Amino acid sequence: MSTNLQSAAVRAHANIALVKYWGKRDAALNLPAVGSLSITLEALATETQVRFDPNLAEDDISLNGERSEKAARRISKTLDLLRDQTQISTKALVVSRNNFPTAAGLASSASGFAALVSAAAQALDLSVSDARLSEWARRGSGSAARSIFGGFVDMAHGVAVDGSDSIARPLHEASHWPLEVVIAITSEASKKVGSTVGMDHTMATSPYYSAWVDGAEADLAAARSAITARDFDALAQVSEYSCLKMHASALAAHPGVLYWNAATTNGIHTVRELRQQGVPVFFTIDAGPQLKAVCEPSATAQVKAALAAMPGVQRVITTAMGPGVTRIEDFA
Repeated sequence: MSTNLQSAAVRAHANIALVKYWGKRDAALNLPAVGSLSITLEALATETQVRFDPNLAEDDISLNGERSEKAARRISKTLDLLRDQTQISTKALVVSRNNFPTAAGLASSASGFAALVSAAAQALDLSVSDARLSEWARRGSGSAARSIFGGFVDMAHGVAVDGSDSIARPLHEASHWPLEVVIAITSEASKKVGSTVGMDHTMATSPYYSAWVDGAEADLAAARSAITARDFDALAQVSEYSCLKMHASALAAHPGVLYWNAATTNGIHTVRELRQQGVPVFFTIDAGPQLKAVCEPSATAQVKAALAAMPGVQRVITTAMGPGVTRIEDFA
C-alpha cells in the first residue's frame, strides 16, 4: 500500500431510506439487522477535507466550526480503519461542514461518514472500490454506506460474520426516475435520542421488533419492483408501510421512543390528503421530527406550498435526487 500522505476534499450527500433500516445484528461492526433502500438527495450535502499531518499529536476534528469530543472519538475510530490499510499512525486534520441541520433526523451522519472515508482514502492514495468505501462508511454510520452512491441505492444486511457483504450498491441512477423531495423542517435542534440509542432500546424492549425484522425482505422486494417499473402508487404504499412499522416498533419500546412532534403528525395527514386528491406524493420519516414528502416533479410546487403552510413548519427544503461522492478541488 502507498503511504503518500496528502490532502483531499470531497462532497457527499445525505440520503433517505424508503425502506428503513432500524436495529443491528452486530453492534461492534455496525451491521444492520435488515437491508434498506434509499434515495440520495442533491440539496443536502457535507463537504469534508482530510489532511494527514505528521506534526499532529492527535486527530484535529471540527464540524461546522465546532469541536466535539464525542464526535471526534467516532471519527477517529473510523479513520483508524483506513490508517490500518497503510500501516500508519499519522493523525489527521478533518474539517467538515453541512449545509443542513446536524443530528436532527436529516441523515447528517450518512453524508458525513461517506465524505470522511472517501476523503481519507484519497488523501492516503488508496485505490479501493466503492464497495469497500461503503463498508468503511457503514462502520461509522449504518446509513452512510448508502451515501457513497447516487440515485436509488440498495443496502444489503449481509450474512458474513466479518460484515464484508454488508454494503450498499447502486440500484438505478437518478435519471431512471427523477423523483423530488420536499422536506418539512419542524425543528432545527439536535434530537434528544440518537439513532443508535433508539435502535438499541427498541431491539431490547419492543415486542414489535421481531415482526419488524421479519417483514423487511418482502418490503425490499416490493420497493425494488416498484422502482424498476416506476410504479408510484406501489412505491408509496411500501415506503409509508416501512416508515410506520419502524416508528411503531420504537413507540412500543419500554419506555417508548417518539421522534415526532405535532407538525410531523400533521404532515402525515397533509400528504395523505394530497394523495387522495390525486397528487403523486408520499411521506417518509427517519429518526427525527422532519417529514420528507417524495413526489413526482410535477407535484413539487403544490406539495411545497401545502407543507409550508402548516403550523410548526419552520422552513421547507426542496431537492432533486443527487449523485454519489465527488471530489472538491477548491475546498476553503
